[in-house]
Amino acid sequence: MGEVFPMPAVGDLFTDMRGGDRRMRVSYHEGPGVVVVSLWADTVCRGTFQLATGDVARLVALLSQVERSAGDLDSPANAQAEAATRQPATPSPEQTGDVSRAALPAVRTPRVA
Repeated sequence: MGEVFPMPAVGDLFTDMRGGDRRMRVSYHEGPGVVVVSLWADTVCRGTFQLATGDVARLVALLSQVERSAGDLDSPANAQAEAATRQPATPSPEQTGDVSRAALPAVRTPRVA
């Protein structure tokens, strides 16, 4: 079982499109020089992937290509983005992507699967 660390200064939390308690946590750990992607179900970490910082540019290029390809106005991603622009003037942190570190489940100690 791996050790669970608090969210570092560089990181973010994403909610799964299917809803529920599924989340993806992406965090940069300067010491070992890795970006850690972890998948969570409530407070349980279901799996992790450590991406070497040397591979980040390749991942960003791929995601940029996906973003450009998703230019169809009828795509679910664009519909979601358009809906987000119609939210109240003070959107929640999860709507803006500025999820505070407190948004991570803190009630129980997460278990690594």
